[in-house]
Amino acid sequence: MNRSRLGCVRTTVTCLVLLSALFGSVGMAHASEKPNIILLLADDLGYGDLSCFGSPAVKTPHLDRLASEGARLTRFYAGSAVCSPTRASVLTGRYPLRFGITKHFNDVNRWLPESATTVAELLSDAGYNTAHVGKWHLGGLHVDEQGRRLDNQPGPRQHGFQFYQTQIEQQPLRGRMGRERTLFRQGGTVLLRNDLRVGEDDTYHSKHLTDANGDYAMELIEKFSADQKPFFINLWWLVPHKPYEPAPEPHWSATAADGISDDQHRFRSMIEHMDAKVGLLLAKLDELGIADNTLVLFTSDNGAAFEGYLGELKGGKTDLHDGGIRVPMVVRWPAAIPAGQTSDAFGHTNDLLPTFCDAAGVELPSELPLDGMSLLPHLKGGPAPSVDARGTVFWQLDLYKHLQRHYPKLKPFATEVAMRGKWKLLALRGQPVELFDVEADPNEQRNVIDDHPDLVASLTDQLEQWLNAPRTPK
Repeated sequence: MNRSRLGCVRTTVTCLVLLSALFGSVGMAHASEKPNIILLLADDLGYGDLSCFGSPAVKTPHLDRLASEGARLTRFYAGSAVCSPTRASVLTGRYPLRFGITKHFNDVNRWLPESATTVAELLSDAGYNTAHVGKWHLGGLHVDEQGRRLDNQPGPRQHGFQFYQTQIEQQPLRGRMGRERTLFRQGGTVLLRNDLRVGEDDTYHSKHLTDANGDYAMELIEKFSADQKPFFINLWWLVPHKPYEPAPEPHWSATAADGISDDQHRFRSMIEHMDAKVGLLLAKLDELGIADNTLVLFTSDNGAAFEGYLGELKGGKTDLHDGGIRVPMVVRWPAAIPAGQTSDAFGHTNDLLPTFCDAAGVELPSELPLDGMSLLPHLKGGPAPSVDARGTVFWQLDLYKHLQRHYPKLKPFATEVAMRGKWKLLALRGQPVELFDVEADPNEQRNVIDDHPDLVASLTDQLEQWLNAPRTPK
């Protein structure tokens, strides 16, 4: 970790002893003035794949509960249309292009640079217990013949996580399990925990991956709660990424329906399994008496792949139209965020780091450049950040000519986006190809690029400057 750059962060952790509420859990509950923070990140979940976002097929009562007891953001964007770049955005609050991350990682010789400052590092320095659970896909998860993590690439611990459990991300292992459709059902057999491969005698070795991730996160919540220190848990589900596999009962039977494909049945069961785990996690917070002072945020790393639901949005995974980058987001923090909110304010995964640090009272180092901004004042009931305060927002993604959907990718292709307020410019290697007013035309059906030459020229110039900005070396 690059600790020298973080020396200016000075915070004081003050613990309060709180009695459980009269109608809350029985016994004594301990909470910090600083909130616990849990980030739940789905994988390839489409904008409409939660019932609170209009899914016609999937039931997600526990994630719906988060939305009803907190806030639902209907115009929230992932940092990319594929996973690894967005994950870099989540951890650093910066555009993935800043680190030269322009596509998903292939499990070989690619990683988030160790010099990057992450939200886990900032919160750890502020007295938080930090843990990563679930998919990583940012490099550094290869092992030797003895099952020890190779140290030639940075992994979760080098990026500020004191504890972690994830799958080994190594070829040909992961590719084979994907082709055989065993990545979930045999996921516990290839777990890596705190730099050591999990053995056959371990509790989680025989578990379904969704259960192994959810159950370990709850184990950590109990452990951290007993420490009476605030915690940050980064729980990144693999659901509902391929391979589509049947979830265990009762979720498989509960999602059976006439007229759907086997893959669609598997897909629905996987989401409902994840939602049930979220329900158990929320129940654990209630049981421990720490729910009121725990910020729980759920979103997705990119838009829907093959079986996901986009509503009327255009595109999908690997595409920079809104179907590939607009994702559901719900957040609950009962002590600070009023319940029952729905907001159409713009938000981005770059905003997560400053939002979490704002909630934790962590002063951001003056030398730390960020591309996001805190959403907390808005979530607490204040106005949304203005277009002038936000400025122009950018995306870059190497060209994927094939859309991960059941239909071809639409042309013209695009590799960049410059968005300012309601205006969204798509470009191919810096050259503008489409312009949409996403407020009047959220489904991006009317290309108005010829109607606004001055706006196109301005956004194109800003995009060129951004593309040519210095990048952090590997």
